[in-house]
Amino acid sequence: MLEFLARFGETLLYTLRDVSPVVVILVVFQLGALRQGLPNLRGIVTGSVMVLLGLALFLIGLEQALFPIGETMAWQLTEEVRSLAGAVRWEDYWVVYLFAAAVGFSTTVAEPALIAVGLKAQEVSGGAVNAWGLRIAVAVGVALGVSLGCFRIVTGTPLPWYIVAAYVVVIAQTFLSRRTIIPLAYDSGGVTTSTVTVPVVAALGLGLAANVPGRSPLIDGFGLIAFASVFPIMSVLGYAIVADGVERWRTRKERQEVHS
Repeated sequence: MLEFLARFGETLLYTLRDVSPVVVILVVFQLGALRQGLPNLRGIVTGSVMVLLGLALFLIGLEQALFPIGETMAWQLTEEVRSLAGAVRWEDYWVVYLFAAAVGFSTTVAEPALIAVGLKAQEVSGGAVNAWGLRIAVAVGVALGVSLGCFRIVTGTPLPWYIVAAYVVVIAQTFLSRRTIIPLAYDSGGVTTSTVTVPVVAALGLGLAANVPGRSPLIDGFGLIAFASVFPIMSVLGYAIVADGVERWRTRKERQEVHS
């Protein structure tokens, strides 16, 4: 217990040091530039204290739980493959790809930032954008991206090949999509790589690179977050393009039925 309290106090000090510049900038801007007082000062102080405590506990949880769990899962998934004699083939890791897709999907659906963006998008669009539909589309993109990222780690192929190709697809999709969905799709790539997804996916990548023969955690272990950022853009834009196509097809069919 004493060890935990000491660790918590140390982490809390680091968190306070990191958050202080943001607080100072906001307060100076509010008082100096806007020349207005701080509304609901008690609520601001209470919320700030809760944020500090929550961030400190979250960082301790990352270090003590999420990162070790991710590395342990990668080690257990690759244990059977490492026991095989001879050269290891990329298809031997199919369980890893499937597990990575499941982890990417589940963590994205539970991502608080994505939930908030989905609800706001549904509210602003008057229901035209469904919050659950957006979350599922983004989660599918993350699942595909993380799975493909694990394939890259196993094969050792260069990361830029995948990222450049993915953004070429995104650019092509951008020209084919409605203007109203493009900003939301691009934001989806950022909000999904947040508090829940990043620690688990990063730990999975590092653990996988450390347990695949010939791979370096420093060179090959990082990069899964890039996949988790670009593939949701592709999935949301693809979902919008397909939805628009279906809507146009229904409209044409209704018109043909009316004329007939």
